[in-house]
Amino acid sequence: MTGPVLPAATAQLVHLVFEWLALAGGVQLYRWQRRRAHQPALLQPGSFAVVVGCILGAAIGNKLVFWIEMPHLWHGLDPDWRLIASGQSIVGGLLGGLLGVEIAKKAAGLRGSTGDQFILPLIVGTIVGRIGCFLAGLHDGTYGVPTSVPWGVDFGDGIPRHPTQVYDMLFVLAVGALLWRARLPLARSPGLAFKLYLSSYLAWRLFVDGIKPVAYAYAFGLSGIQWVCVLALACYLPFVFFQSRELART
Repeated sequence: MTGPVLPAATAQLVHLVFEWLALAGGVQLYRWQRRRAHQPALLQPGSFAVVVGCILGAAIGNKLVFWIEMPHLWHGLDPDWRLIASGQSIVGGLLGGLLGVEIAKKAAGLRGSTGDQFILPLIVGTIVGRIGCFLAGLHDGTYGVPTSVPWGVDFGDGIPRHPTQVYDMLFVLAVGALLWRARLPLARSPGLAFKLYLSSYLAWRLFVDGIKPVAYAYAFGLSGIQWVCVLALACYLPFVFFQSRELART
């Protein structure tokens, strides 16, 4: 199977357009869900603080995890600053956004969970963003290792590779469908659906990044993103476990 083959400049532009579409679409979906639930508009003080915290946290997390993934870009006398500035990480955005929201809620004196309303925007944003990654092909760096499976994609170098961008889209759709089927019992425990989504995505990335080229290997041959997933799961899974146990008891 032959994938898209775009010039480097065009690929970067296409990827940027899809990034902005993912962000804009996610924000609009979040606003729609709040209106549907008759909740305050985003410009209300408390709601605005949560959104700002999410955006700032996601932006910082995006860059931070990218730098962890690609520390070799800092080496040498002439680092590629354009690549560093344009680097993105979904895992970093998720974790940074989570921390940003929690900090904003504490600063604004808000209680209760707000995470469940982020699930649909995250699913749609991930799918739209990964379409951009797929179209960017070899210029993006999110493709998989060479493979002999029938659905391997040649992005222009004559080597069939795992289309890990497509795998990501299918995974978030599958998790979203499972959470939708379980929405009624999960509604009794606000925030649990988001915890399940985030922890499942972290576990997925720990697995699927094992069939991607590793730009810089850390301990045990794992990439930076894989180690971030390991540490995040170690911190986050206890919250998932205890909240799930409480729900089972009710």
